[in-house]
Amino acid sequence: MNENTARLSPYYRSLTRNMVLLVMVISLTPMVLVTGIILNQFSASHHEKIHAHLGELVLKHKQNIDGFLSEKLHNIRFLADTIDVDQCGQPNMIEGQLARLQGAYGPVFVDLGVISEQGLQVAYSGPFKLEQARYTDADWFKRALESRDFTSDVFLGLRGTPHFIIATQKSCQDQKWIIRATIDFLEFNRLVEKVRIGETGFAYILNREGQFQTKPLFDFTPDLDIYNRYFSNLERMGKEVEIQERLDGKGVKSIYVSALLKGGDWLLVYKQAYSDAFSDLRNAQTVDVLFFLFGGLAVVGMAIWMSAKMVGRIATADKEKEIMNEQVIETGKLASVGELAAGIAHEINNPVAIMVEEAGWLQDLMEDGAFKSEADIKEFERALNQIRTQGKRCKEITHKLLSFARKTDSRIEDCEIGHLIEEVVALSAQRAKYSKVDVVTRLEPKLPAISASNSELQQVFLNLINNAMDAMDKTGGTLEISAKQESGHIVIGVSDDGPGIPKANLARIFDPFFTTKPVGSGTGLGLSICYGIIHKMGGEITVKSALGVGTTFEIRIPVKTDEPTENVAVSVTDTHS
Repeated sequence: MNENTARLSPYYRSLTRNMVLLVMVISLTPMVLVTGIILNQFSASHHEKIHAHLGELVLKHKQNIDGFLSEKLHNIRFLADTIDVDQCGQPNMIEGQLARLQGAYGPVFVDLGVISEQGLQVAYSGPFKLEQARYTDADWFKRALESRDFTSDVFLGLRGTPHFIIATQKSCQDQKWIIRATIDFLEFNRLVEKVRIGETGFAYILNREGQFQTKPLFDFTPDLDIYNRYFSNLERMGKEVEIQERLDGKGVKSIYVSALLKGGDWLLVYKQAYSDAFSDLRNAQTVDVLFFLFGGLAVVGMAIWMSAKMVGRIATADKEKEIMNEQVIETGKLASVGELAAGIAHEINNPVAIMVEEAGWLQDLMEDGAFKSEADIKEFERALNQIRTQGKRCKEITHKLLSFARKTDSRIEDCEIGHLIEEVVALSAQRAKYSKVDVVTRLEPKLPAISASNSELQQVFLNLINNAMDAMDKTGGTLEISAKQESGHIVIGVSDDGPGIPKANLARIFDPFFTTKPVGSGTGLGLSICYGIIHKMGGEITVKSALGVGTTFEIRIPVKTDEPTENVAVSVTDTHS
């Protein structure tokens, strides 16, 4: 069978498909597992790396912002310690202090003022007209009176622009004075705007009321409940930085990194889209998937090529095996013919002897000249008819023998079991007579046809009949052959009342070259050939035997159907009388 035939055969197509699947599973499973484990470990490692990097970034900027606020507060504290409140009313006194601050630290200090305990700003220096401004009702002023140092939230105030105030107390002449400075909001906001990574990462500051203390890069409304939980978690767990992954208000998965500022009054939040933060991971995963796909395609291609190659070789081996099996069957058939030869020769010898005798009688009549009378002519006609009859008989015998002995024809066609059994019984009749074996047939009439090879079925029946006769050769006996329909099968039984088969040999009787006959009397292939033929037809062959009782072979062949059966079952039973 060549590769083209293998591709056309459903069996070899199925075999190729199964081999491809097996090779793919064996090859791809470790690849999938290893790739999955590596990607999972890489993903976990990259997550930890990103989280650690963002946590360190936010912590660093928290320290920078807290350091900035603390530095400005210390600047004002130092100024408060050196300023003489009694001289605050002198012209240019405050202007000089503000000028020194701006000269040392830049425009971050917008203005400077001194406020009495009653809320009146007694001295002011700055770009706004806030001299004699009253802050009695201002919330920041009330809180500044309650603590030595105070930093307010960002608010609009009297000037109408976002700003926040750093203030410190100074006691003089049994009275509290508040020295305060306004911090440039833009300078402070730029400090927070520096926290930028990727395309979507940005930072902002909120107070406990959920109000922005800096201008965020993107406009959105903060969820107060969520940010209150950030405040609570950081305080409760004592953590410097907390990292969470959740959906934002637009349903985009994002990373939130938060830290407390200004003694817990403010919350520094860094937000970045998850896809942006883990873009390197996604790119690496994409590359890995592409490599996996290319590798998988290479494995699939190799599996298909190797499977097709192997199936082609299997098909060739099967073809060679099929040819060898046909040769074995042919050899077995010739051996069976050899076993029948003595009986058939005797059967042919009888009519030949009659023909010779009749021919001699005709010759004698011709020599005596007795061919003119009517009686002589009738004698001639009788002798010729006898010769013709015996010739036909020889012809039938040789035709049956030649029909059986010709090369095996394994073509599948419709077969009539009854007719085949009768032909084989007729071939074995003379040997049965010599072996003192009575052959009894019990054939159910009108058995349905089966799909099989006529010559191969003949071989099976002849092997079983010859084996039975061999078993009863010395003692004679009865050989019964039956055929009937049962449960969608035709059941053929070949039973003898010979000595039976020992239990130790039952399990091996279908093995090739196994025989219990004397050396030179058998090849051990007969039953093996029977098994192979019945197996190929999708049938079943079983044997039951008991010593001193006899042996029965039973063959079950499915009746003709559209779907052939490929499996065969062989069972061996030892029956004790």
